[in-house]
Amino acid sequence: TRGIGRAVAERLLADGARVLATGTRPAGSAPAGCDYRAVDFADPVATRAFADELGRLGPDILINNAGINQNAAFAEIDPGEFIRIQKINVEAPFLLCRAVIPGMKAKGWGRIVTVSSIWGKISRAGRGSYSASKFAVDGMTAALAAEVAEHGILANCIAPGFIDTELTRGILGPDGIREVTRQVPMRRLGKVEEIAAFAAWLAGPENTYISGQNIAIDGGFTRV
Repeated sequence: TRGIGRAVAERLLADGARVLATGTRPAGSAPAGCDYRAVDFADPVATRAFADELGRLGPDILINNAGINQNAAFAEIDPGEFIRIQKINVEAPFLLCRAVIPGMKAKGWGRIVTVSSIWGKISRAGRGSYSASKFAVDGMTAALAAEVAEHGILANCIAPGFIDTELTRGILGPDGIREVTRQVPMRRLGKVEEIAAFAAWLAGPENTYISGQNIAIDGGFTRV
């Protein structure tokens, strides 16, 4: 309903896909033209119910984008919050991937794109919970890709860097954004449309040989 997820949904709609979007907000906040389900991925009952529905629908494409973050010094991480982050960021994609694989195998074609983060390729102080989750989906995707590629199913992660969203601006503030852009070789924040364009390409028919990867879209940040 916002940020990267909204941009991906809009791009897939523009490319001619039928899109089923999820979020925690009311249905009216989803992009026009989407089917919509309100799902709390922290709730295992709701997640499994949605996974069962996806299994019945048999989609060609799965984009795992929902995620949360809470920074804290390692010794101060609340164990309950740590588990909540893993439920949303790791367990939910696991359950949804597992649900759609049989249908994709039956068709001999499928694309899975999981939105990871640069903090699933590198890390910094205070990101113990978040990095644990994002490194986890990288490993999960690599293992999944190895199993399903022979069935025509390609699975990848994308790792956005600092992207210009309402959430990023709210967390960093003007001073933080200026500091971050000094560290990014391209000297700017990324755009949600740039993430959406690459996600749509990975999920589309032009991608025929990229699988098992975790590809950064970060203006060069993780390479310097």
